[in-house]
Amino acid sequence: MQTKARAGGGLGTRERLILTYLVSTEHPTVTAREIVDHFRLKRAAANLLLSRLARKGWLQRLRRGKYSVVPLSSTSPQNVIESPLAAAMDLYQPCYISGWSAAEHWDLTEQVYNAVAVYSATFQRRTTQVVGGVTYRIRRIPKDKIFGTTQVWIGRTPVQIADPHRTLLDVLDAPEMGGGGRQALDIVRAYWRSKHADPDRLLEYAIKLGKGSVFKRLGFTAELFSKPSEKWVHACREHLSAGIALLDPAGPRQGKVDSRWRIRLNIPIGLSD
Repeated sequence: MQTKARAGGGLGTRERLILTYLVSTEHPTVTAREIVDHFRLKRAAANLLLSRLARKGWLQRLRRGKYSVVPLSSTSPQNVIESPLAAAMDLYQPCYISGWSAAEHWDLTEQVYNAVAVYSATFQRRTTQVVGGVTYRIRRIPKDKIFGTTQVWIGRTPVQIADPHRTLLDVLDAPEMGGGGRQALDIVRAYWRSKHADPDRLLEYAIKLGKGSVFKRLGFTAELFSKPSEKWVHACREHLSAGIALLDPAGPRQGKVDSRWRIRLNIPIGLSD
């Protein structure tokens, strides 16, 4: 393995051997477990070795016990996560990528977002975290509600990402994960005008998700941007919950109420082409 000088100093024989192995695995994150299992070291020795490599600039500490390999092309140990989506699979497992990040993947938005939207079943103290120079926006979700995802490969790492239909429902459930009310509506409109549009699959997923407010936003936006069948509309309306939901939960609590879908139109919906 070719190496270059780092601010923290050179490598010993064992350090070079272990770093070569870590680079070869192409894992988005590194833990002591990999060193213990492959080199049969004690955990304390493995932790010390990883810490030393981080001090020398060959690894970057992401959080306690997790590191990433600094690319050989990097001139700085900052902002070094090469595959933020792949790293998320290790950092927030069990989880999947959704919201604006999945919308970008499926070409449902032209907006560029500076954070990765992650849906995780693991409790997080902060919903916005900066790890290795990457900003992650995390939404907590019950483990049994993780469905409607597809696997893509980034290098050697499998990444779970919401399929277009689950992406749409996640954005309708929490518009802020789609960039906010207006941006979320743009994503919804793009879905209905795309090759992915599948009202029956949406209804199937919505029933499995089981949130009345989602049915309200789904039914209203489906009629706004598409022409669903009467049968589909009737089935969607059967699952409406009582009360009035806000089209944008983060918006004002004022606006015209659409009694058909029990939803308050608290943001402008006259979207231009």
